[in-house]
Amino acid sequence: MGVLINGKWRDEELPREYPQDGQFKRIDSAFRDRITADGLSGFKAEPGRYHLYVAHGCPWAHRTLIYRALKKLDGLISMSAAIPGLKENGWTFESRPDFPECIPDTVNSFHYLHEAYTATDPNYTGKVTVPTLWDKKTKRIVNNESSEIIRMLNSEFNGITGEHSDFYPVPLRAEIDRVNAQVYETINNGAYRCGFARTQEAYEAAYDALFATLDELEERLGKQRYLVGNQITEADWRLLPTLVRFDVAYFSLFKCNRQRIADYPNLNNYMRELYRVPGVAGTTFPRHYVINYYSIKKLNPTGIIPKGTPVDLGQSHDRARFAA
Repeated sequence: MGVLINGKWRDEELPREYPQDGQFKRIDSAFRDRITADGLSGFKAEPGRYHLYVAHGCPWAHRTLIYRALKKLDGLISMSAAIPGLKENGWTFESRPDFPECIPDTVNSFHYLHEAYTATDPNYTGKVTVPTLWDKKTKRIVNNESSEIIRMLNSEFNGITGEHSDFYPVPLRAEIDRVNAQVYETINNGAYRCGFARTQEAYEAAYDALFATLDELEERLGKQRYLVGNQITEADWRLLPTLVRFDVAYFSLFKCNRQRIADYPNLNNYMRELYRVPGVAGTTFPRHYVINYYSIKKLNPTGIIPKGTPVDLGQSHDRARFAA
């Protein structure tokens, strides 16, 4: 997928993500500054100041796009979206008529995302990932950790937008955090731990944990409308990007093939309901998921991209039965 080593791009991997036990272990994000409403962090929430680099195929970037839409930040935070497919130089931004939803970089004119990283730190060593949140004023990366970016988008721009919906309400934070931790380890990252495992034992451990949690969530969603009670929270928006990618990529390419999300009645209907929340459909591009994942050479060395996109998110759902 490519990394930077002392500021130089290399089309290779970081050995730290593949220890000797064969498990895939994602390393932490490198840039962890924070935007705040008062600006005491050094990064004040201001209209037009920030730019988001994303790829529609990436589930971590998808989280930030959902929040950008739901929190009415489209006009305040500009965006560039990479063309689908992993390239030799990493995430690539250019104008392509066949992908009109992919927006080139009109802020810095970077062709490759790694240019943003070396502009911030000329000697940077590590992965180059989306989402990446850029500050136009200081001309550097603020943050590239999706879980932290969505928290900023959730609260720090409220005074500007007047949009005060809160997906991380104080009374529910402990349970949201608990669900997030389990879902991240076994589902969000768990699918990757299946796909990138290098031993049978590592793969089977990840596979068993993944489906144990999906089974648990299926049961939970048979009793309540959302993951944490009867209101949509951050926990739901962190799960959705994985669900919409599961049947088109993880089930087949990542060998997560015990069953599809389509085979889970509650999870499937829950996914469709979240997709229908105003603004969310416009952040969701299943064909990109097929192209991006099947462009991973080590998993699909022939580079042949499947023609099908086996998911239908627009069907009706039955979740209103919990309204009362």
